[in-house]
Amino acid sequence: MAQVNAAREILRRLHDVMAGKAAAQVKLNQVVKLVAAELGSEVASIYLLRDGVLELFATQGLAQSAVHVTRLSMGQGLVGNIAARREPLALAEAKAHPDFAYRPETGEDDFHSFCGVPILRREAAIGVLAVQHREPRNYAEVEIEALQTVGMVLSELIHGAGLVDDAQAARMRAANSGPTRLNGLKLVDGLARGVAVFHQPRVVVEHTVADDVDAERVRLVDAFARMRTQIDDMMGRSEFVAGTDHHEILETYKMFAYDEGWARRINEAIETGLTAEAAVERVQSRNRLRMRSIDDPYLKERLTDLDDLANRLLRILSGQLGTAAQMGITGDAILIARNLGPAELLEYDKRHLKGVVLEEGSLTAHVIIVARAMGVPVLGRVDQLFANVNDGDELIVDAGNNALLIRPTAATIKSYQAMRALKARQAEQWAKVRDLPAISKDGRQITLYMNAGLLDDAVAIPLAGADGIGLFRTEFQFLVSATLPRRERQQSLYRGVLEAAGDKPVVFRTVDIGGDKAVPYIDGDEEDENPAMGWRALRLALGRSGLMKVQARALLEAAAGRALNVMFPMVSEPWEFAEARALMEQQRERLARSGRPVPSEIHYGAMIEVPALIEQLDVLLPMTDFVSIGTNDLTQFLFAADRANPRLADRYDWLSPAILRVIRRVVCAAALHDVPVTVCGEMGGRPLEALALIALGVERLSITPAGIGPIKAMIRSATLEPLSDSMQDWLAQPGVNIRAELSTAAKRQGLSF
Repeated sequence: MAQVNAAREILRRLHDVMAGKAAAQVKLNQVVKLVAAELGSEVASIYLLRDGVLELFATQGLAQSAVHVTRLSMGQGLVGNIAARREPLALAEAKAHPDFAYRPETGEDDFHSFCGVPILRREAAIGVLAVQHREPRNYAEVEIEALQTVGMVLSELIHGAGLVDDAQAARMRAANSGPTRLNGLKLVDGLARGVAVFHQPRVVVEHTVADDVDAERVRLVDAFARMRTQIDDMMGRSEFVAGTDHHEILETYKMFAYDEGWARRINEAIETGLTAEAAVERVQSRNRLRMRSIDDPYLKERLTDLDDLANRLLRILSGQLGTAAQMGITGDAILIARNLGPAELLEYDKRHLKGVVLEEGSLTAHVIIVARAMGVPVLGRVDQLFANVNDGDELIVDAGNNALLIRPTAATIKSYQAMRALKARQAEQWAKVRDLPAISKDGRQITLYMNAGLLDDAVAIPLAGADGIGLFRTEFQFLVSATLPRRERQQSLYRGVLEAAGDKPVVFRTVDIGGDKAVPYIDGDEEDENPAMGWRALRLALGRSGLMKVQARALLEAAAGRALNVMFPMVSEPWEFAEARALMEQQRERLARSGRPVPSEIHYGAMIEVPALIEQLDVLLPMTDFVSIGTNDLTQFLFAADRANPRLADRYDWLSPAILRVIRRVVCAAALHDVPVTVCGEMGGRPLEALALIALGVERLSITPAGIGPIKAMIRSATLEPLSDSMQDWLAQPGVNIRAELSTAAKRQGLSF
């Protein structure tokens, strides 16, 4: 309570300063004295952005002769670091930080600790507020929040005084009026063109200090009620009914809308004397800071949901009309956002939404699952997105090449149009062979399965021309849920997938969570230093047998009277496979004893992703009905190279002798035991790499739905026997460039990729 009263006192006194008739410089001088006194700091300083440079505008404790003299570029020194990153920075020993920049004219030699926060307006840093102490000390979170609150109020004062106004931002944006390319991260593959549409007009909090705290509390309660009604109405729409993937995602989203802890934190901010809007924004800023410092993908996603809900709440409080979706988009649009929640993406008209570009975003985000199901390309982690894109700019999203093209030239647009025309012609060719078998010219038939993870994917089997689902990732349901999915929910999903697939086979991979796919309802004993090789997948499932038993029951009940294909991920020892199979069989026997219907037959498979398992194929294969080679993880482990690390992405080649020899070894061993082999992963979805796999003897591929058309067309145009002979020769000879040799051989057959 004492902290609340102290914060309220600071705000009250700041309000008095702002309400005074003194000049802006005088007010800033009063503010630094107030901050230094209230926080017990020897130094308090305000830097403002002027003509692209951070200028010391007011200080208490540093040399007054340095005011309007000391200047730092964006990113220079601790102050420049805060402005560039738009994040607070607190240091017990400032001089030890690599960005520390000494300015002798300030007389700051005697000060050790430093804490600064950005002064933000319209998401841009317009200045920095900093305090310093003589003795090294760790700043408490409440002190950082107090500085952030002062920064919010200062933003209002600075804008009102015209010290840093929107005209400067406009001049800076005008400098970015030519063609520009920004790099990002492919979250959903695809190519799209449209005009930039900002997901939401930024709510600028003009009034930060409350005149009546009780009235602000009432406004907040009303805003929460209206926001919750919006979400309830959305969940009542037909496309989001119970049982669908979207419904489960929205259930998690709804849980946060009703979270009492979040509402309590906003009310506590109001108690310090902030308006409802300012309180929401302060809690939102705190969550964003936490989001940047958290590596756990699940927790990151939860904070993204909260960010989305905070934006909804701000729009309601400010009386704004809403998002671009609510106001309606009529032409081809590329959506621009810092981050996006799944509910908000689902509100957009699919006819006009061509692509999404995010300043943040992650591969595991709920919105990415939804975008993939909608077929909308998404590019994420685009730095300086808002600084470079203007509303209405023409954009080209080339997610496959991790690029955003802003205001493209006529030549670039022409190239894009040619690429789209080529893709359209290819699509027409693939459509002609969609319903035909993948049989080569010399009569070899290849089975083409598709990878899936959503119920919507199963419905698309006929559209893709797939022979079934070779890999259904069951973990998506676990990743989007706040609690362990109940058996009934799992069963409903699996039954829906089997019914949508009809007479086509479906291979269910048991849940692959843990490690880099963390969920809150399963706590690891300790943090994995390398999540990809940690406590995850089958290791975790066998360690948590209750989780695996529930999934086993759900799969068995969903497949009653049908054939069930079950595959276990990340098997590293044959005994793990045997134990997992035994657990499934125990659940089947239990159901049968109770008179419940069971599958007509069960086929058990193992994912071969861990190199150690290849040394025990003679033990493993007699236990299995089929195996699948997971080329993504197998290649990563084989080369000790994280493919998500851009510095390592080009350090290995899928057509290198090492990976091809390993795959050939698995194929040959499986043939001796009459065990079918499927290759899952990106390698099988690339025509040249797929050709290499088939030349090695692989007869089943499971790839993305979009990859089936080109792979099928390639197979039907190829003569495979001579390529198989050549592949054996290339692998036997040291130093052969197999990619070059295979490309040449493919061109001789008239195959183009």
